[in-house]
Amino acid sequence: MSGMKAFGTYFQNDPDKPLVYGEVSLINPPRQRLRGEPKKEGILVHPVIVGFCGTDYELMNMGRRGLLRPKFPEGQRRLINGHEGVVWVPSQERFAIVLIRGGDSLDPTRYTEDETYFEYGCDQADGLFCDSMYVNPDMLLEIPGGHVRDGKIDLSFAKKLVFSDPFSCMLFQLERMEDLGSAHWFRQTARRHGCGLEEARALAADEIFERTVIFGLGTTGMFIGDIIRQAHPEAGIVFVARSPEDSPKVLFALRHTGAKYVRSAFDTNEALAEAIIDASGGRATTFIGVSGSGVEHEIAFRHRVLGCNGLYNSFSLGPKITLDTMPFGFENHLLFGSINFRQDHMEKAIRMLAESEYDRIVELIDRDEFTADPISAYENKIYCKNAPMKTAVIWDPARIDTSR
Repeated sequence: MSGMKAFGTYFQNDPDKPLVYGEVSLINPPRQRLRGEPKKEGILVHPVIVGFCGTDYELMNMGRRGLLRPKFPEGQRRLINGHEGVVWVPSQERFAIVLIRGGDSLDPTRYTEDETYFEYGCDQADGLFCDSMYVNPDMLLEIPGGHVRDGKIDLSFAKKLVFSDPFSCMLFQLERMEDLGSAHWFRQTARRHGCGLEEARALAADEIFERTVIFGLGTTGMFIGDIIRQAHPEAGIVFVARSPEDSPKVLFALRHTGAKYVRSAFDTNEALAEAIIDASGGRATTFIGVSGSGVEHEIAFRHRVLGCNGLYNSFSLGPKITLDTMPFGFENHLLFGSINFRQDHMEKAIRMLAESEYDRIVELIDRDEFTADPISAYENKIYCKNAPMKTAVIWDPARIDTSR
């Protein structure tokens, strides 16, 4: 069934109104979760709480520049955004998390040129900032029990679950860094420890995090620090960001990761680099760029924060990376970038978030305030300089227990 109308926010190519709130006709083309599986029409779900992501802001700016056409669902001139949140599935009388990425691919973290993909709310498929949407029934993931009463979900629990998508991304980043780091180091690790190559791979996957620099302290930076600490308790982690040392964000991150912190408030990048190396106890074994700033690669490569045989994880969207090929080659750096995750990552993220305290960093914006002028809300409240670490909106108050 399609053609049903609902109210929501959507992006369009328009220099003045790239983001609009209004009535839209929903679409329901058959979609495929993985290659080899049948395409299925979606079943109707109702978003309950939705989180705002930096991708939403970037897509809005792309709309201003008229660059969104490849992101629109086939035959449409708009994209209903939103890919973080909890939905209610009326036909099954349960809450669920939408598995965002699917398509004709064997593995959505490794799709190739002859494969296709879509992402609800981001790329070729409508998302959650709407009263209703259609989702492939195989892409509606279970949530842990104990937090739903009389058809309502606890607000504190729902806030945690808005992070399912970015937390999944960070679980994938950990997997990639372990895979690549172990393959990059294991031969010299075997010589150092006098062990076999397979044992060396396991050791190298741990050693690659010995001195980890995370440049940027948004939610993705905080999550990857937390995830590395849980998987590798002996990791040395240094966060670098512009926030004051006593800011709630910094204090929360350090308490959850046991990391050190270097505030980026130096007169020169050279001085900042020296402070990072000093805090790390040497040049970094792994450097993770999540700030969205071009300063990342300058600090890592030009100012030599990334050490010999070091791993550079580029997770920022937008900055260009330049490097001098002479030290790059001789210092044996390994650079990678990949922004995906699999279903098992999201299922693990849901379980880990359920036991977390991440609801504490989510602030709410009133739905009526947001929908009255969504562009202003983006620019002046959700993504402004003094914005909360995470903003979410309760889309369906009747499904939320605000007392819990």
